[in-house]
Amino acid sequence: MSDVKQPDLTHTVDQSWVPPNRTLLIGGADVAPEGDTWDVVNPATEEVIATVGGASAPQVDAAVTAARTAFPKWAALSGEERSVHIHRFADALERAADKLLPSIVNEVGTPVALAEYLQVKMAVDEHLRWAAEAAKTDRTLHLGEYDKPVPTMSDVVHDPVGVVAAITGYNYPLNLAVFKFGAALAAGCTVVLFPSPRTPLTTLFLAELIKESGLPDGVMNIVVGGVDVGKQLSSHPGVDRVSFTGSDGVGAQIMAQAAANLTGVTLELGGKSPNIVLPGVDVRKIAVEMHLRWSRNGGQGCAALARLLVHDTVYDEFLEAGASAFDQMVVGDPWDPRTNIGPMIRPDHRASVQSFIDDSLAVGGRKLLEVTKPVPEKGYFINPVLLGDLAPDARAVQKEIFGPVAVILPFKDTDDAIRLANDTPFGLAANVWCDDPIEARRVAEQIRAGTVWINGGGAMRPDAPFGGFGRSGVGRELGEWGMREYLEPKHIQWRI
Repeated sequence: MSDVKQPDLTHTVDQSWVPPNRTLLIGGADVAPEGDTWDVVNPATEEVIATVGGASAPQVDAAVTAARTAFPKWAALSGEERSVHIHRFADALERAADKLLPSIVNEVGTPVALAEYLQVKMAVDEHLRWAAEAAKTDRTLHLGEYDKPVPTMSDVVHDPVGVVAAITGYNYPLNLAVFKFGAALAAGCTVVLFPSPRTPLTTLFLAELIKESGLPDGVMNIVVGGVDVGKQLSSHPGVDRVSFTGSDGVGAQIMAQAAANLTGVTLELGGKSPNIVLPGVDVRKIAVEMHLRWSRNGGQGCAALARLLVHDTVYDEFLEAGASAFDQMVVGDPWDPRTNIGPMIRPDHRASVQSFIDDSLAVGGRKLLEVTKPVPEKGYFINPVLLGDLAPDARAVQKEIFGPVAVILPFKDTDDAIRLANDTPFGLAANVWCDDPIEARRVAEQIRAGTVWINGGGAMRPDAPFGGFGRSGVGRELGEWGMREYLEPKHIQWRI
């Protein structure tokens, strides 16, 4: 996602718009929530946007039952028929883009300069449309003849797993939902969608668009709530697959909860992604881009390339060349087109990010580059900073910060760079800067990460797998690999 398109704000966008719907969607019907209520806060202004209510335990059961009831008919549709439904849903999302955009900017705090493409258009135009087309694929594999003990023939077909609990993170509420329900619906599964309680409004608005698109009742259901609702879903005996995006700690809990029913899980978790600068690279051409990328969305991205590994021969030049990036970082109002760094999602998260900075300074680390302009008085803002002079085992080097904080470590040779890159419990993404394509490929193949870009790579492809090694998750999203998370292979063998 390195190429960010500028927003088209020449048309009128109601910046204050908030999704009006506060009801759950269960079996195609709007249902008043019966659980606890809480305030949704705009992280840039600290103002309450709306008050929402969560699902009660019986309502969670009802949502799973609705998905279970709808499953046989949805699974029995042809791939072409499911494709038509998904494209109609994408049409409804496209028509509502001017409402989805302010919903996300206001509840997440992503600057509008980034949100129109990263948060809305990419999700719908690229990923959901790709899933709609993928529904048409015949995945039958003809194994041919086998002669022991008698001649037989075999096919492998793929059945949908059933009911999917899709649990999303707060930072990309539409994208992360589409990554899950797009593939699940295309595979023939039905869905119970559960967003982060920090950013539920965009997901609740989807209920209106689901009905508008004519998606059959119960194929997609939406519930919101707190930890109790998430636990009930991930341990529900009526759920056949749990797909979760979030922290590795919560992912481990979900995996344990699902294990009681031997329910399969797809987990897209955290990252501590290295960005390697090998010798010979002209750092004057790349340093600014590197800093502007890891700080994007306030650093609240699991694949943020915020662990900079720079060869010691270009280390000082890199720091000098990248300084101007911090002059280009504008922290503040997400609706200002000049802003490219928004707020942290909540004050407790801002405090967590600040603790990484404070702890690093306490053990001898230094702020090598930073934004020094005071942050706005209102909002959960924190200035971007690059930390250096830290040991490879320092907390800020090893743990996911999920904020606009990067660390930089020098290395002596390529083997040292590879060792440092893999010296982490995570393995979600990485990038290698190198002038020699053969050497770049050699290094990329030795890095234990689910996605490795070379020289900046490009946008997140809907046809490529996304996921990671180690504590970065289990399974993959997107592409054919993501589709197969929601399919069960079935061997059919007959005598000839």
